Amino acid sequence: MNKQEFQEILSEEVKSYKALLETKDNEWIVKGFIDVNKNVYAITNDTKVVSKIIEIILIPQLEFFAKRHGLAMEFPSAQNFYPDITFRDEDGNLFAVDFKSSYYGDDKRVNGLTLGSYWGYFRNRDVKRNTDYPYGDYKCHLVLGMLYKQSAVERNQKEVYGIDELDAIKSVIGRLVFFVQPKWKIACDRPGSGNTRNIGGVVNIDKLINGEGPFAELGEEVFDHYWMNFDNAADAKTAGLDKPRYNNLKTYQEYLKKEHGILVKLK
Repeated sequence: MNKQEFQEILSEEVKSYKALLETKDNEWIVKGFIDVNKNVYAITNDTKVVSKIIEIILIPQLEFFAKRHGLAMEFPSAQNFYPDITFRDEDGNLFAVDFKSSYYGDDKRVNGLTLGSYWGYFRNRDVKRNTDYPYGDYKCHLVLGMLYKQSAVERNQKEVYGIDELDAIKSVIGRLVFFVQPKWKIACDRPGSGNTRNIGGVVNIDKLINGEGPFAELGEEVFDHYWMNFDNAADAKTAGLDKPRYNNLKTYQEYLKKEHGILVKLK
């Protein structure tokens, strides 16, 4: 199986996830946590809680997906390892899938999306560094994106409900959007947050769904070169530089022209 075929079958798979996770009124099916005494504890729309619950619900679906297509599905051996899921076909080809989630507003812009480190395993692609397989062993690196709208009311009237009161619990999110895109197609040219070593993603929902980030027309090789050589202020200083060589695609183009006589045509 090649990377295009894998992306196509995974994209087809996630088309069913919205109906799986929403009621007919576009509300999240999850209402809270239940204990052995059948008490239901309402939850807030905390992004970490929401994203983890969605992942837990989707894991069995992805296991069924893997079996249908003759794929082995592997989880990382450590919590902080990349990627979230590794799929392996019968020929030994590896496909990386990372869960990424965020909430969006009426302007169809997500609150933010980080796409993993541009350090470590991303630069040293022939060794295992916070990965079970070298980054370069994968045929592709896909993002399974999960976007949602937060409820207008964050908290319910009370914290604990009975099992027969489910209808009284307001869903904290709804109107979910799922997509599958290669990481490089939805990446932007700035870090995900502050001075971290994370690749940032585009924030427009339509561009995320359609894979229309700034590198989409420039190509994966430009994306790789840009982020493998990107330095934040602290790393530039460690390398003996007064400042980073570039900090966006415009200054990257200037850097290439000055240092290497190469011109990357920006779309």
